[in-house]
Formats: sequence, C-alpha cells, structure tokens
Amino acid sequence: MEDPRPLVIDPTGRDIHGEADRMRARGPVTLVELPGGVRAWAVGAPELLKRLLVDSRVSKDPRRHWTRWIEGGISPDWPLYTWVAVRNMFTAYGGEHRRLRALVSKAFTARRTAALRPRIEAITKALLDDIEEAGRRGGAVDLRESFCYPLPIQVISELFGLPEEQGAELRAVVDGVFHTSATPEQVTENQARFYAALGELVALKRRSPGDDLTSALIAARDGEDGTGLSEQELLDTLVLMVSAAHETTVNLIDNAIHLLLAHPAQLAHVRAGRASWDDVIEEVLRVDAPVASLPLRYAVEDLEMSAFGGPDGVVIRKGEAILAAYAAAGRHPDRYGETAAVFDVTRGDKEHLSFGHGVHFCLGAPLGRLEARVALPALFGRFPGLRLAVDSAELTPVDSFISNGHRALPVHLS
Repeated sequence: MEDPRPLVIDPTGRDIHGEADRMRARGPVTLVELPGGVRAWAVGAPELLKRLLVDSRVSKDPRRHWTRWIEGGISPDWPLYTWVAVRNMFTAYGGEHRRLRALVSKAFTARRTAALRPRIEAITKALLDDIEEAGRRGGAVDLRESFCYPLPIQVISELFGLPEEQGAELRAVVDGVFHTSATPEQVTENQARFYAALGELVALKRRSPGDDLTSALIAARDGEDGTGLSEQELLDTLVLMVSAAHETTVNLIDNAIHLLLAHPAQLAHVRAGRASWDDVIEEVLRVDAPVASLPLRYAVEDLEMSAFGGPDGVVIRKGEAILAAYAAAGRHPDRYGETAAVFDVTRGDKEHLSFGHGVHFCLGAPLGRLEARVALPALFGRFPGLRLAVDSAELTPVDSFISNGHRALPVHLS
C-alpha cells in the first residue's frame, strides 16, 4: 500500500536522482512537500506530464488558481517566492500568456540568437586560453568556475546589454533565485538586489537604447494597441529570461563535461564519429536535466489523472499545486527501458522534456543548445587529455532541488 504521507523534498538537492527514483516508485504522480511545508503533486511520468503541460485546465497563475496563495498562505520570504510571484509569461495563463509570450518572442528572435555565434566562439576561445594558462601553473582547474559559468553569463550580459561591471552582481542574484534552502532573510535580500540591478539596467537602456534584448523589451513596454508590457511585467520578464537562460546553460555544459569524462567510452563514440555533439547535448538534457523540478502549476478544476492516461483514483483537486519533475521524467523506465538511467550518446530515443513542452517550451532553448554546441567540441578539442581530478562521487551538487549541477568541477587538463 502506498504511503499516504507526502514525499519530503530535500531543499538542498543533495540526491536529485535518488529522490526522482523515490518519486517514480510511488507512482506516475505523487504528493510531495516543498520547503515551508507547501504541498504539491509531483508528476514524473513523461507522457502524463506532457499532457498536463499543454492542458488548458492547468494554470501557471497563482493569483487566480492556487488556493494557498489566494488564501494568503505564501509570504515573500518563502524560498520559492520569486518562482511563483513574478508577473511574466512564466506565471501567466490563457490569453495573458499568449500576449506576453508574443511580446518576448518578438525580442528573442532566431536571428538575434544565431547572430551571437561569433561572439560565443570568441568568448569560448578566450576562456580556454585562460584555462590553458592556469593549467601551466599546475594543479586542478575548476571548469564550473572558469568555463561553464562565465560563458553563459557573458553571453547573456551582452545579449541584454548589461554593463561589464554589473556582471558579478547579476551572477550573485541569479544564484540566489535557485538557492532553495535559503533563509527568509536571504530570500528577501536577494529579491531586493535582483530588482535593484534590473531597475538600473532598464534606466540605463531608456537613456541609451542599443541593439540588445533589454532595449527591445523596453520598446515593447508601450504597445500601440494596449498590449505592451507593464513596468512590472518588464522587470519580471527580465528576471525570468536572465535566470532561465543563464542557469540552465551553465548546468547543461557542466553536466555534459562531467558525463563525458565519467564515461570515456561515450566520448570515444563522439571522437570516432559514431555520435555527434548534438547527440551528446540531447542525451545530457535527457539523463541529467539542468532543471530537475520546476515550480509550479495549478489545477483550474478537479483533474482525474485517469483522463490523462494516469492512474485510476488519483485526483488533483481544484487549486492544488503541481510540480513538473523533469529529472524523474528523463530517466523513466516506462519510456526509456531498463537503461533509462544510463548515459548513452548512441541511444535512439533521446526525446525529453527538459526545456518544457508545447506552448510553454523554453524560448531560450536554441541559445542554450548553441552555447553547448560551441563550447563542448572546443573544450575537448583543446584538451584531448582532459580528466576528472576527483571521483564523481566526490562532486557536490549545487544547493537547490531546482537547479541540477555541481558546485565545482575540478579537472586535470592532461
């Protein structure tokens, strides 16, 4: 008989895949407890999750559809407050979501993304030059710190027109958004710092607009037909895009390097031409999702899971919260078989939900893939003798059950 008590999620994310195993063992959908005693239904079965992600009876707007929020049960010092309180397409529902996504899509175009490739290549080369110089001094090099992190932060800073001197502050506050075991004081302070930094950026771009994403979003601030971004939506859209576009790419590159070094036979497939770098990227996204679990969605009405292909007798009641468990879905044996947890770049079925699905598919996915597609072959081409400096079991995960990566990734270059 299934344990009726919720599975308590570890806010420090120390065992994301073990926790995903425990979710799956309890069924396709199971009750979990998030930080602060907040309960939600975690969905880790891929097909069930896909159906829920695109169903109009599942909302992302807590103000309209989350009972606990409506009744005043969520305070600004909750560690996940920023994830649910922002007013942007991440938390919008129905027509509001379509309006906001259309405005952002106009700014975050395929042309703008593709045009970044030369800069991504130049940034990558400069970082590898610095890493090579550090390697000459002997000892291990932390690739998370020296490569995985600075590449996306520099790309996103240039994309948004962020002054170089604000880079360190941006990094600190983005880290804070993903720090899901933060104290109430840390949460409140980080929110204030984040909005202060973005407010300064918006003020700068209003004075001196340029060919950057912030200026483009400001231009959408006052739509002629009344559908433009409000001031709060502008700031919150920047919160979403800076956070999501940065952290997911850091973890994608981090996890790819780790998995290839921990599984040299898989790297050999790539070097022998039996698999491509695109194969690597998609398999990494599947087996080690950069975002392990994404809060939150809400039932607009009572949802019988059997109607979605889920288990009989399980009902997510109107106003209850839903957690998209991407790490659990990516390794689900019902979809990927007995080798679901195995990193295999030659796997035929690498389809995954790590960038979402349907109308909520991540707009930044092409940029994240592009950065990884440039960074990984450049790194392994420059340092063919690259190896981990510690055993994989000694790597420490980042302090989050949302963000799935490592605090450090020490390597020897040869």
